[in-house]
Amino acid sequence: MTTKLRLLPYKEYKGVEKIYSVIFYYLPVFGAMYRRRVELCLAQCKGGDGILEVGFGSGLTFLNLNEKYKQIHGLDLTCDVNVVGGVFKARNIQTDLRNGNVLSMPYADNQFDTVLLISILEHLKPDELAQAFREIQRVLKPGGQVVYGVPVERPFMVFMFRLLGYDIRQHHFSTERDVERAAEKTLRKDSVQAMKSIPAFFGNVYEIGHFTKPA
Repeated sequence: MTTKLRLLPYKEYKGVEKIYSVIFYYLPVFGAMYRRRVELCLAQCKGGDGILEVGFGSGLTFLNLNEKYKQIHGLDLTCDVNVVGGVFKARNIQTDLRNGNVLSMPYADNQFDTVLLISILEHLKPDELAQAFREIQRVLKPGGQVVYGVPVERPFMVFMFRLLGYDIRQHHFSTERDVERAAEKTLRKDSVQAMKSIPAFFGNVYEIGHFTKPA
């Protein structure tokens, strides 16, 4: 079954510096691709007691995650955790949100069933990925899963971002292969799934990785 991303009305999202970027999810054609990459990641999340989303931003996944997990935890570098948390508390969704870095996470060992990272790991340099996955492995319960999504840098994707005034080469430092190789050194690979562009003839534009911490 395909997971459909549940979104609040656009103007209800708050607490992030570039709130305008949320509008990408509501655009024709490009919005469908933005939503699809998140939906593919969410479909891999198995559910359980607790999930940690690294780089949760404005909380676009929280309506869906609330249906699968008893506790939603979030770590983000820059967002206003009180404002974002308040948006969802008003909808009876309790969250534990903190500011922090995936390279040194403020959580206990063996804490989460799932760690979710959507369009985060490509912003790390290749030599930082190993530390990120060591931290992810540390906070996962034995048998827990990490689900990540990273872009596949293709001319079409670069072009589409340029139309939005965003030069991804100034922000993306690791490729999808860098991320996969780093994950394989620490965790067991279950699957790596490609997402095609819309229209599909432009090829793969995103990858969703699913890895597990050995029990």
